Amino acid sequence: MIDYEKYLNDEQLKVVMEEGGPLLVIAGAGSGKTRTLTYRVARLIENGVKPERILLSTFTNKAANAMLARVRTLIDEDISRLWGGTFHHNAHLILRRNAHLLGYGNNFSIMDSEDARQLLSGCLAEAGGNADSEKFPKVNVLADIISLSINKSDTIEHITQERYPFFVRYLEDIVAIASRYELRKKTMNVMDFDDLLSNLKKLLVEFPEVRGSYAERFSHVLVDEYQDTNLLQAEIVDLLASHHRNLMVVGDDAQSIYSFRGANFANIIEFPKRYPDCRIFKLEMNYRSTPEILCFANLSITNNERQVHKTLKAVREKGVKPAVIPAKNVFQQATFVAQRIVELNRDGLPLNQIAVLYRAHYHSMELQMELTRWGVPFEIRSGIRFFEQAHVKDVIAYLRIIANPGDELAWKRALGLYSRIGKATAGKIWAFISRRKGALTELLSDDFINCASKTAVPGLLKCRETLTSLLAVKGHIPELIRSVLATGYREYLEAKYTDKASREDDLSQLAEYSAKFFSLENFLSELALMTNTKDDEATEDEDRERVILSSIHQAKGLEWKVVLMLWCAEGMMPLARALNEPDGEEEERRLFYVAVTRAKDQLYLCYPLVDYGRGMGNMVLSPSRFIREVAPPSARRQERPYEQWVVDEE
Repeated sequence: MIDYEKYLNDEQLKVVMEEGGPLLVIAGAGSGKTRTLTYRVARLIENGVKPERILLSTFTNKAANAMLARVRTLIDEDISRLWGGTFHHNAHLILRRNAHLLGYGNNFSIMDSEDARQLLSGCLAEAGGNADSEKFPKVNVLADIISLSINKSDTIEHITQERYPFFVRYLEDIVAIASRYELRKKTMNVMDFDDLLSNLKKLLVEFPEVRGSYAERFSHVLVDEYQDTNLLQAEIVDLLASHHRNLMVVGDDAQSIYSFRGANFANIIEFPKRYPDCRIFKLEMNYRSTPEILCFANLSITNNERQVHKTLKAVREKGVKPAVIPAKNVFQQATFVAQRIVELNRDGLPLNQIAVLYRAHYHSMELQMELTRWGVPFEIRSGIRFFEQAHVKDVIAYLRIIANPGDELAWKRALGLYSRIGKATAGKIWAFISRRKGALTELLSDDFINCASKTAVPGLLKCRETLTSLLAVKGHIPELIRSVLATGYREYLEAKYTDKASREDDLSQLAEYSAKFFSLENFLSELALMTNTKDDEATEDEDRERVILSSIHQAKGLEWKVVLMLWCAEGMMPLARALNEPDGEEEERRLFYVAVTRAKDQLYLCYPLVDYGRGMGNMVLSPSRFIREVAPPSARRQERPYEQWVVDEE
């Protein structure tokens, strides 16, 4: 048995040992949230709850894998049947068994964001009329409207009026295109990322026997980062926990910063209204930061009216006060930050323990130039992830065809790799394929070779050769990938890319990675889920000696010994345009709080006294209201919770 009292503090222990029922755990920054969740799962299993009766929902695959790995180290029991993963991962598992009830095949494909945009683009092209206007919303905007409508459980009409009022005159056309998009997906037997959640809710609401089965199965439902859930996710959680009502949600209302993605702050703040019998726990012991940084953080959030009040308490010993750095201008701000980084590094602090955070990406422009001038290596948290690279997606397209011969987008991507097969020709070939519903071996008949113009025949012959070789492999995923390379794609890489060798290495690595999956269907589904999980990109590589430059949003959940914040000036933090949004000031204050609580040892809050105006002439700036609130005029005679530094003139 685990000695829980030995490894948990009193706050954590109360949560872990609670018997059941609705539980709201307000977990402050650095308070051991993951440890608490992990030990809670372990205790449930030790007390006789079978792993398959536990549902753990997280926001990233990384978080789920880390928690499950910890549970395995704590208990000597097989937990492979425990349902742990992202909301979309868990939704996929349920839909894979029940999609036929909604009119899909259970072998449906999952589109990634690029495939979804391509399909939506086709629907837009088919619409004609007002959709041909240059002022009509482009595909990315249409995709955002549709996605927000699903995730906020709202109508397209209201989302358009609220977020894109200048497109209201096109509302009828937007709704028609969205309807066409939904129909095309169902006809093709594909779902986009949002469909996984919306279809799961539809399944649970419209089929009581399915809801009853899963609600009875999951005797305990645990949700991580509950403050980031949208309305749709919260409704799904409520449905799945409706039978036993052993629902534990863990989060920090003070770190709710994703309303622009559809996250609903009310989910966590109003949880006690939905569950009047819930018990509320607070994790306030902070293991990350010094008392001085926590004092500043506690004071910075006090002006928010809508919050669950808590006070972070430091476990660590005394450190240095946060420093407020007024700089003459943005260039001096950049110089100070670069110079301070160099000094810290010379004193022995690794560069990857230093982060520079900012509210908007363009805030880092001058600093990037300055760091380059000083020769300081840095990493900007952005770029194309592995599974979104073109050559990886090309190979995956072939595998998707094997798994689901009705996958139009996979066919068109694969066909586009052959010479003399453009979009129009690929469309004709797809028309031939879509009229025939037989097995893939039947589709690859001589009629397939002759279904387009003679100029396309060589390409179709090569395509058939590749697909035929894949069918012969009989589903062994690593061999499927190697077979794609061996039957022509290696030559394609050679002709198209200057870095052919490194791309081939990527595909070899992909083949190695695929070996752990028991089926092609499982592999493709997991790949699509990983491609759509944006939060997984913000990971730390301890072996890399680079300063991290990151927006505050991307920094959430991470920590560094030293954090330097840029542009802590009114109008920049908070961002002026954000103040025009409903509850905008309170969310901006939460964003500031998130940034402050990333720092372990030292915190620097920098701002320029003068902005060169970005085309509007010089502007005199004042420090952010969030700094001024920490030491209001009435408290100026008292000891301030920060030091004011003076930047030396060069």
